[in-house]
Amino acid sequence: MDVSIISALAALTGAAVGGLTSGMAAWLNHRSQVRVEWALHEKSRRQTLYRDFIEDAAKCYIDALQHDKADIPGLVSLYAKLSSMRAVSSKKVVQRADDVVRKVLDAYLEPDKSFVELREMAIDGTIDLLRGFSEVCRDEFEQMRPIQF
Repeated sequence: MDVSIISALAALTGAAVGGLTSGMAAWLNHRSQVRVEWALHEKSRRQTLYRDFIEDAAKCYIDALQHDKADIPGLVSLYAKLSSMRAVSSKKVVQRADDVVRKVLDAYLEPDKSFVELREMAIDGTIDLLRGFSEVCRDEFEQMRPIQF
């Protein structure tokens, strides 16, 4: 073989390997960026869902503590959000959300609370039915954080 052919083949091989390496690095970088963007979008979507659930649950709960007639549209909204959580959330979050909805339903069956009773519940912490739900949501978000290098 001629030395010039060997040099040309070596140059072509080097160029091909360099191009492949560069292409693979770009592909892996793009793939990583897409995953991070998806994770951020998913986290944002869940934050909105959880925020809306908390707001609706709080409104329904205070209504349940003060009235014996159920707020059907509010309960339907709670169940819709609970169903959405079943599709995207961890089992712990769904379980706590289900517990919240059950407590709201149970509160409609209890006698109406006066303002003084509501104040006492606020002081002793029994009015806060969303604490456990909020804590498991925070834990879920902690697990969704990207790995820091």
